[in-house]
Amino acid sequence: MAGELWWKAGIVYQVYPRSFQDTNGDGVGDLKGVTARLDYLAWLGVDAVWLSPVCRSPMADYGYDVSDYCDTDPLFGTLADFDALVAEAHRRRLRVIMDFVPNHTSQDHPWFREARASRDNPKRDWYIWRDPGPDGGPPNNWISNFGGPAWTLDPASGQYYYHAFLREQPDLNWRNPQVRAAMMDVLRFWLDRGVDGFRVDVIWHLMKDEGLRDNPVNPDYVAGEPEINSLVQLHSADQPEVMQVIAEMRAVLEEYDARVLIGEIYLPLERLVAYYGVDLSGAHLPFNFQLIQTPWHAPALARLIEEYEAALPEGGWPNWVLGNHDQPRIAARVGDAQARVAAVLLLTLRGTPTLYYGDEIGLGRVPIPPERVRDPWEHNEPGRGRDPERTPMQWQPGPQAGFSTVEPWLPLDPQAQTRNVEVLRDEPGSILTLHRRLIALRREHPALSVGDYRPVSVDGDVLVYERRHADETIRVALNFGHGDCKVDADIAVAQPEGAREGWEVLLSSAGGRRGERPLGGHFALAGDEALVLIRRAAAAQG
Repeated sequence: MAGELWWKAGIVYQVYPRSFQDTNGDGVGDLKGVTARLDYLAWLGVDAVWLSPVCRSPMADYGYDVSDYCDTDPLFGTLADFDALVAEAHRRRLRVIMDFVPNHTSQDHPWFREARASRDNPKRDWYIWRDPGPDGGPPNNWISNFGGPAWTLDPASGQYYYHAFLREQPDLNWRNPQVRAAMMDVLRFWLDRGVDGFRVDVIWHLMKDEGLRDNPVNPDYVAGEPEINSLVQLHSADQPEVMQVIAEMRAVLEEYDARVLIGEIYLPLERLVAYYGVDLSGAHLPFNFQLIQTPWHAPALARLIEEYEAALPEGGWPNWVLGNHDQPRIAARVGDAQARVAAVLLLTLRGTPTLYYGDEIGLGRVPIPPERVRDPWEHNEPGRGRDPERTPMQWQPGPQAGFSTVEPWLPLDPQAQTRNVEVLRDEPGSILTLHRRLIALRREHPALSVGDYRPVSVDGDVLVYERRHADETIRVALNFGHGDCKVDADIAVAQPEGAREGWEVLLSSAGGRRGERPLGGHFALAGDEALVLIRRAAAAQG
């Protein structure tokens, strides 16, 4: 669907550039590598590629510590390489979404270097500085999301600066209008280069309590959880004033045609949906990570879908995410068999799906030897590392699985010789083939891309729902269990009195079965199988 609705009907594909394709033999992916693989993305059928950060950075947090918002890091290539990527993507009718990291900069950013030069520097108030607390320690009890205190003392000035993440990532002061103006200009810089939208990193963190009050202790904290969970982030995030900031970002995008604003938000549903903004003036798509956090059982998932649909503001468009660069891969969480069911769920629910690179070839948890650990969070809090979901894409059999000509920055999957695009793309029953067929179904059937959602039933391990658009009805049946069962083909929702209908299989996650009709009034559903069915008029059954 063209125009302003492209992000509604379309599918977003997240690329972690360090791990997609290396073209210069340094073991790290780059912009030319993404460009070289655009034909694959077009073949797969996705509509937009979202790039994790490629701006200039010392890489303390692998690009999420920006030292220049208006340049690419030489590790990835040049601005000319970026422009070529955008041009080639657009030539293939692919949109480009860029990661925008506005909550914090690198400590090497010129703004912060000026800010820490002296207390009276004009850039001082661009960051959050405070005198020590009464005991000489940090100004309050806030904890870094990566563990440890969220305040670091600057000995030269005697003040602490705040960082929600690493000490190398000082938080900007978004209460300062000069900061806001400078960051809006950053958005325009990339929009002018043809970027089709932004995914805004930790958007709910941008505003902090003006008085920097202590966060309350979390009474439900369980030892062994990340340290950040020991406090309720009441004052350090999700402040009411953030909605105005997001509205300002949205207004910048509205200066251009058909751009999308996506916000990274890890909050409960009732807070998540607030980020659509008053009169939908906020993020077009506040990222919905609930599938990552909800138990993988039919009743729990059914409740989640209905609660999310009910919570959406009028006119708000839903979205769904199974994984990203910060979360264990779906196959690692639910296993290879259920990863196929998960693909059907993601690509048939109402709303914009985001597909994480490598999930379409079934990448799971790749083992990372201690000496190969790169993630700073793993060094701070062992067991929390994100390296396993950031390993290189696997393209073909042979050395380095076609990702590079040298040893990659992170290890490959031990099954890389068989779990790769070249092997899987020609296998009728592969998980890659499944993804491509699901994506093709979304393009072919408006009911799947823009249709309404209707719950049908939850019975044990089986969830059934429908998608409807105009005269088209698609039914989806997903078995979250491992045992075989039967699904009643006569279950109906709001059918006209006396209506006669029949169902036909469009797709099975297990392969085959296309064109199958119900036998004895029901469909057999194998363990770990999902079916996509279409309702055919009785006269057409023959």
